[in-house]
Amino acid sequence: MNIWSYTKGKCNRLWRTAGIGALGAVIVFAAGCGAGGSGQASADFKPRPVRTEPVARHTISSPVEQIAEVSAGTVFDIIPKANGQVVQVLKKNGDAVEEGETLFVIDSEDAESARRKSELALKNAEQSLAQARIDAVNNRKNLVDNVTKAEMAYKTAEQDYNKIRNEFDDGLATSHQVEQLKDALDNARMGLEAAQAQLAKFDQTDPVASFETQLETARLNLEDAVRSLENYSVKAPGRGILTDFRLVAGQSVSTGAKVGQIQQVDPIKIATELTETNYALVKGKTELVYYNPDTPDNKLTAPITYLAPIMSAASKTYTLEMEIPNAEQTIQPGKRYMVQLTTETEEQVIAVPALSVVRDEGGTFVFVKQEDQYEKRKVKLGRISGEYQEVLEGLQEGEELVVSGQNTLKDGQQAEAAATTR
Repeated sequence: MNIWSYTKGKCNRLWRTAGIGALGAVIVFAAGCGAGGSGQASADFKPRPVRTEPVARHTISSPVEQIAEVSAGTVFDIIPKANGQVVQVLKKNGDAVEEGETLFVIDSEDAESARRKSELALKNAEQSLAQARIDAVNNRKNLVDNVTKAEMAYKTAEQDYNKIRNEFDDGLATSHQVEQLKDALDNARMGLEAAQAQLAKFDQTDPVASFETQLETARLNLEDAVRSLENYSVKAPGRGILTDFRLVAGQSVSTGAKVGQIQQVDPIKIATELTETNYALVKGKTELVYYNPDTPDNKLTAPITYLAPIMSAASKTYTLEMEIPNAEQTIQPGKRYMVQLTTETEEQVIAVPALSVVRDEGGTFVFVKQEDQYEKRKVKLGRISGEYQEVLEGLQEGEELVVSGQNTLKDGQQAEAAATTR
């Protein structure tokens, strides 16, 4: 049965079954029924001519964006190193402070007393050491004198002994006299040895060492006292904005108890958590575009200072951090900014009209004109934007893509066998 016979028969059945009320509803269809219907059906099934155009890049999407939290670049905790009552508060919450500026002062009366005592102890140790050095000189002189006297006594005893022996040999002295002088010589020798031993022992020791140790201890105690006294004037550990600081005069503070923070806001930090998909968009980049949602047209770039190399086991995300100059301190912690993970250029991708894609059981294909023939090429598709679809694999920019009439082509078909237009 040809198309006209089928259509004519359908028209006849429609006329027979339609009621008067349905007459208007079938007028349009019936207008195509009649002797001229065969020509109209032939026109509907006329093949479309093959048309090509160069493969080009198109904007497939806006840059991928993500919300990021603004936080201080560095946070310094204010932790007193001394106990006591606050007697003076020089800064208030929200003030900009420089490193080393005094924030508040703690009552230091006891610390002052300890410092004065340490000064007195140091002075006493210095005097004791000086006296010990004088005594050491005098004591050694006495020992040297004792050795000299012992040497003279020994020499005299030796001379007397030698003389009495000569006299004994001549029969002028008795053996008892010889023995007496022999004992005297022995005593003189022992006296000399004792004096020499005392001098040697003195020279082998340092009689002022203990006094020098006492002096060094006193000096260290004074340094500790002075350093401890400095802790009663609490200074800013860094430059930034003073936050969580609520001290008032008369309040007591304790060593190790945090009383506030200093948030460094130049540079300031922007941080966000990336999913695995978004992490892939950022990996390998050194900087990203960011902007304040209140002024979306003012877009700037900032370096990536940290990108977590592995996923957090708890959040299943990757931490991203960027540093932003903030000399004017116009950006405050707690603000939310937008970070562009991709650029407008990256969103310019190779894309083809969605209607140019041929789908069959083997996958998705397009036809590309290669010199004098048409090549059926398999492609991997991505995102869709309007009439265009991203091509991830299979096409190169500038190739001649068949955008019309592709359904009438076969792989390898000669271009002369198909009507081609641009």
